[in-house]
Amino acid sequence: MWIMEWLNNRAADVVAFWQSIDWAKVASLFVYDGQNPLMFNTGLFLFLFVGFMWIYRLLAHREALRIGFVILFSLYFYYKSSGLCFLLLVLVALSDYSLGRLLGRLSRNGLRRLCVLASMVVNLGMLCYFKYTNLLLGTIADLSHQPFEPLDIVLPIGISFFTFRSLSYIIDLYRRQMLPVGSFRDYLFYLSFFPPLAAGPVVRARDFVPQIHRPLYITPALLGEGLFLILCGLIKKVVISDYISVNFVDRIFDNPMLYTGFENLMGVYGYTLQIYCDFSGYSDMAIGIALLMGYRFKINFDSPYKSGSITEFWRRWHISLSSWLRDYLYISMGGNRRGTVRTYLNLFITMVLGGLWHGASWLFVIWGAWHGLMLIIHKLYRRIFPVAKDYKAGIFRHFLNVLLTFHVVAAGWIFFRAPSLDVAWQILTQIFTNFCPEAIPAFVSGYAVIFVALVAGYLLHFAPHRWSQWLQRELSWSPLVIKAAIVALVLFFVLQVRSSELVPFIYSQF
Repeated sequence: MWIMEWLNNRAADVVAFWQSIDWAKVASLFVYDGQNPLMFNTGLFLFLFVGFMWIYRLLAHREALRIGFVILFSLYFYYKSSGLCFLLLVLVALSDYSLGRLLGRLSRNGLRRLCVLASMVVNLGMLCYFKYTNLLLGTIADLSHQPFEPLDIVLPIGISFFTFRSLSYIIDLYRRQMLPVGSFRDYLFYLSFFPPLAAGPVVRARDFVPQIHRPLYITPALLGEGLFLILCGLIKKVVISDYISVNFVDRIFDNPMLYTGFENLMGVYGYTLQIYCDFSGYSDMAIGIALLMGYRFKINFDSPYKSGSITEFWRRWHISLSSWLRDYLYISMGGNRRGTVRTYLNLFITMVLGGLWHGASWLFVIWGAWHGLMLIIHKLYRRIFPVAKDYKAGIFRHFLNVLLTFHVVAAGWIFFRAPSLDVAWQILTQIFTNFCPEAIPAFVSGYAVIFVALVAGYLLHFAPHRWSQWLQRELSWSPLVIKAAIVALVLFFVLQVRSSELVPFIYSQF
């Protein structure tokens, strides 16, 4: 009798709990919310991804269903990030898949060029409308001294990334570097694949498409590497980037004149670390999630602040974009095949357009021009003072090269982050005219946690690569229960230090 009474009580508790749930609020979590887009650093994504992986593994040996399931989840992921703009992604996929099939059948170069031109009109036309309409109209209004009210154009998250990915497919087909994708399903899978969708890397079809139909086999090493990258990405994003952004960097760039030159310099150092941790953190998570699904992307960041020259920096920073600009823009303009002056001009134009790619602001153009100018100066220096092939720079010389390169890059980040040219100038003015070294002790004591976060972040960045490789191997070969415990501990730590408000990834706006 008591058993029945206990069961009745438990049933009543379940019914009461069920009735107490606000199901309308629960349902709203799964509908697009422009104020809370779905990102890797949200609890909702973790919940959805766990369910996704459970179904994904169940479909491991049913290729057609698995591919279809990933496409549906990817489109839903983009819907949760950008609303009905996911239809633009489908439109681009349909357009370039059709043009790609046509390119595969055409032999006349004139007609093939028309296909490439059509793809550029669709992709770049859409990109220009969403990103640069207000910049263009605002500039025209300024030149004509007319008032201008910006148009209400919502920028779809990650539009620059998936349009560049689709363009690379068409150009590779035109150059006969790959064959057309066999089905629209496969092309949509490639273009909509959710890990790199919002903020890169810029994955190329010729690297990714051959992996689509490979048997799904996730080794312990692959699992360990994927988990390691995801955890590293979370720590970079939430523990370092978001913390120093919300608690220090944003304050400096909002009103630099309230702070001494030393504090402004620390703000620049802070943003230099913030943007690296934010963007490489996303790339780490994207690559790690793809590894858990059995797909491998190329590395996107290779300790860029260890670079001894600005040229080396661009071989280490955002590798997928810098190599895209090199292969599809710089080389298409003639590269280094038309003399020294033309080479430098091509390089400068490439970097300016690369800066403009980041957003509709003349500050991004200045940032790109700064890097273009520095690359030209470095190449001129190497031309005037060539280094012998067997020459090995001493430790001190290398240290000076790294230090100089770091500050050249950090100076560029001022224009990248500043809300206006006036603010950028104020920061530089404060640093060079109001440094106030006597404020250093007060800064260290007043911003103790920020100071520790900056020092720790840079120490981790400059740590030997073999250290992270050792940690990755240990995680890879540890028992599953140890992996689960480490993941739980990192998630707990991240939840303790995360900001009360969601801090979007910086590059998701590009």
